[in-house]
Amino acid sequence: QLQASGGGLVTPGGSLRLSCVASGSIGKILFMGWHRQAPGKPSDMVARFFFSSAIAQYADSVKGRFTISRTDAQNAVELLMSSVKPEDAGVYSCTIFMYDNREYWGQGTQVTVSS
Repeated sequence: QLQASGGGLVTPGGSLRLSCVASGSIGKILFMGWHRQAPGKPSDMVARFFFSSAIAQYADSVKGRFTISRTDAQNAVELLMSSVKPEDAGVYSCTIFMYDNREYWGQGTQVTVSS
């Protein structure tokens, strides 16, 4: 089970932190990350964190502004969104991909960017 939190309203240029925790007996995680779906657009990968290598990958649109990291909790990641732009708005869904190719999506959390 994936539990996401931290969405809400943020002003342009502001910051917001999203958190995602995977609970239960889930096996070995390859990576955890976030997808974003804006109205009328397909869902796109925003950022993902590979657990064994500690490598983070980002969409070009968020590089230098967003940071994904693994938290002290065993199966959890955080996404720090900085210098937020209106185009960052959308429903953010936490995703987890396992070494055995299983993939899970959590319930999305809404991010609204408005002054």
